[in-house]
Amino acid sequence: MQTFTREELSRYDGKEGRPAYIAFMGLVYDVTASPLWKEGDHQKRHRAGTDMSKALGLAPHGAGILGKFPAVGKCAG
Repeated sequence: MQTFTREELSRYDGKEGRPAYIAFMGLVYDVTASPLWKEGDHQKRHRAGTDMSKALGLAPHGAGILGKFPAVGKCAG
């Protein structure tokens, strides 16, 4: 698995055809295929290319939703 720094992760923002990746609890997930992450934005509140660990803890659907998406790496730091 690839290890992403926060700077590297930020490049996967889902904009202009780039993949949309998010980090959660040290793992990086590819959410590109989700229509809820279109253009790297989720519910106009969250952005791809970021660590979503705190935000997912508050989400109504919980972190289990990430099981639908492939883990593509680890997040350093």
